[in-house]
Amino acid sequence: MFSDPEFWVLVAFVIFIVLVAGKAYSAVSAKLDERASKIASELDEAAKLREEAAALLASYQRKQRDAAQEAESIVQQARDEAERLRIESETELESVLDRRSKLAVAKIEQAEAQAAKDVREFAIEVATNASRTLLAESLDSERSNELINRAIDEAARKLS
Repeated sequence: MFSDPEFWVLVAFVIFIVLVAGKAYSAVSAKLDERASKIASELDEAAKLREEAAALLASYQRKQRDAAQEAESIVQQARDEAERLRIESETELESVLDRRSKLAVAKIEQAEAQAAKDVREFAIEVATNASRTLLAESLDSERSNELINRAIDEAARKLS
């Protein structure tokens, strides 16, 4: 067997394979280690990005809740302000209507008083003219002047 050339070719081939396989193994192992570290680095970066995305999502959700609460607060304030303005307007309208009603009543009372005064003056004037005419026709001039003066005095007293 040691003298057979095929045996030595086999031994040389095995040694060659062992040497080449050792070098190839270390080269493949280095490449695989490099690839594994690259994949681990990418996974770490992906995990960091995922954490950042989760933090950003939580931040936006918080901001959205805050904005929704603020919007609800603004809407509630607007409703409260509208209700306050409605009540204030109703109160003001009632007071304006009350003032106008009192003013109208006062004007009506004033017009009634003026009408009553005008009617009295007209009645006095008619009565005075009728008395003059009647007295002028039925009385002598001396008696007539005396009655006219007395009627004028009496009418002046009643008017004042």
